[in-house]
Amino acid sequence: MQNFKIMSEEKEPGFFAQIKNQIIAGVGVAITAASTLFLDVIKEKLGIVDEEAAIVEQVEQPAQPNIVINVPEAKKDTVVKVIKEKAKPKLTETEKRKKEGLDW
Repeated sequence: MQNFKIMSEEKEPGFFAQIKNQIIAGVGVAITAASTLFLDVIKEKLGIVDEEAAIVEQVEQPAQPNIVINVPEAKKDTVVKVIKEKAKPKLTETEKRKKEGLDW
């Protein structure tokens, strides 16, 4: 009989093997992004523009409606304060003499 390995019987990779796989995947993504950026720059330098990019540039914003808000003028309120003066008390005979200068 032949020795076939079933996936469930395979040994789980270790911690460092998982890290190595993560690093390889990250480097692959970085290379893909860098090559895409490089090709876009080269196309721009040569004057080659994708049709999709040209369509996106032609999109215009619809005209916005004018909104007019009428604010009524503020009414000025007049506050009237009535102040009543108290009547001066009547002077006594002694106070009258003091005012006249006859106080001894």
